[in-house]
Amino acid sequence: MTPRGGGEPLTMLRLRRDAELSVPPDAPDALRVLYPLGELPFPQKSPGMRTALTVLADGDVSEADLAALVVAGAGAAGLLQLHSLLRKLTMTGLLEHAVYVDGEPLARLVPLGRGLPSRPRRLDDDALLKLSRHAIVRAEGGVLVAQAPRSHFQVELSPPTMELVARLADWTPAKQLLADVTGIQEEALVQVLGLCVQAELLATRGPEEEDPEEATLAQGQWSLPDLWQHARSRGTRLSTGFGGTYRFRDRFAALPAVPEPGPGVRVDLPVPSFTEIAAKDPSFTEVLEQRRSIREHDADSPITLAQLGELLFRTARVRAVMESPDGQDVLDTPTPGGGAVHEIEIYPMVTDCAGLAPGLWHYRSGDHALELVAEPGPATAALVAGARATCLMDADPQVVLILAARFGRAAWKYESMSYALTLKHVGVHYQTFYLVGTAMGLGVCGLGAGDAGDFALASGLDYYETGSVGELVVGSRPPHLQDNAMTFTPMTRPQP
Repeated sequence: MTPRGGGEPLTMLRLRRDAELSVPPDAPDALRVLYPLGELPFPQKSPGMRTALTVLADGDVSEADLAALVVAGAGAAGLLQLHSLLRKLTMTGLLEHAVYVDGEPLARLVPLGRGLPSRPRRLDDDALLKLSRHAIVRAEGGVLVAQAPRSHFQVELSPPTMELVARLADWTPAKQLLADVTGIQEEALVQVLGLCVQAELLATRGPEEEDPEEATLAQGQWSLPDLWQHARSRGTRLSTGFGGTYRFRDRFAALPAVPEPGPGVRVDLPVPSFTEIAAKDPSFTEVLEQRRSIREHDADSPITLAQLGELLFRTARVRAVMESPDGQDVLDTPTPGGGAVHEIEIYPMVTDCAGLAPGLWHYRSGDHALELVAEPGPATAALVAGARATCLMDADPQVVLILAARFGRAAWKYESMSYALTLKHVGVHYQTFYLVGTAMGLGVCGLGAGDAGDFALASGLDYYETGSVGELVVGSRPPHLQDNAMTFTPMTRPQP
């Protein structure tokens, strides 16, 4: 087969495409590069630096052509400035590198977030290569993009490189890879692999070595989705869109602070008296020491509507809706939430509650009322059965509190950390329900798993719009677990 793209490869540079060159209004003799994570100032705007930055901002250029332009504008002395500039831009993550063949980009190394670049290195002929098990290849902006969560670079790939990607599905010697991939000239292939190495897309090992991604617990413990979630939600390494970016502000209206009422039967809940609560509640220290997971309920004396209402009132009611200058109304509730967006709604799945019919209910936190979502049936039975099995209970739980997130509430403001923030909120809700339930003498147990598909089927809600993210079972404590006397368990220390 005649190799496709048989011309000599050419390395091209350009300023990253989410950056722009500008002149500070208070310093007309200076330049600065603005990009989503900040700016890089150049206080002294020499002719060579101005030429180089202007050309790099306009698009791809080879280093040789860039050097010639700088020399033409600033003389030979401009070359030193150019090398210093390119190093500074590289170390700041502001340069893209592309491999061109026959005038077309074959692959492009693109910096995303913040972090030092990996050192480029040439692979030994006997090195074994494989695509990292954490790498993802996806369609984005009309090109295929390969990225791994260990690096703040991604690589844009053109169609001729797909044979290379396919052959990297299993361990392959570098020398064999260069010989077997027929669609790319060898030196171009070497350069493309070099970009992949810089982006940490490849796992490499010697012929007698173990898989470095499996050899230790520190590496082997990570599944692909877990490592991506960790990396994307813990800073700007993988994405400039971190924190409150309001990425959807110009496209979609913010979701209302509380959802619109549904058509189901409504039950107004009694409002508890804080005077009575304060008189009978144990101390905070007692609650902390008494808190434990209760996996059985008193079938002869189930939880009451008043108790369920008090639990919801003390944990999840809306105390106030406030206008926010960012265009998204925020909430004040007893349970804290990032940005006060409070995307989590409570759906009690009731099996046995004195004074309340069985079924799936929605707690209307702004009204302190319950709204029937679904009467008992096969879909709601699956929710109960799943909670019972997860909690290892001998009987159906009296109430399953399903925490469901209105994902758009958080995603409208937050970008790469949005879902991770929701999971943090689940933990906060668990602790609040545990503590209030313990103070009330109820049995509470947080669950470690649930089925968002079962919830979508039972509730009729869009899986992608409002989905279950956590569950707790709640009910009355059986008589043999009603002793709330505070006992301190001595702390034991390991012997040296």
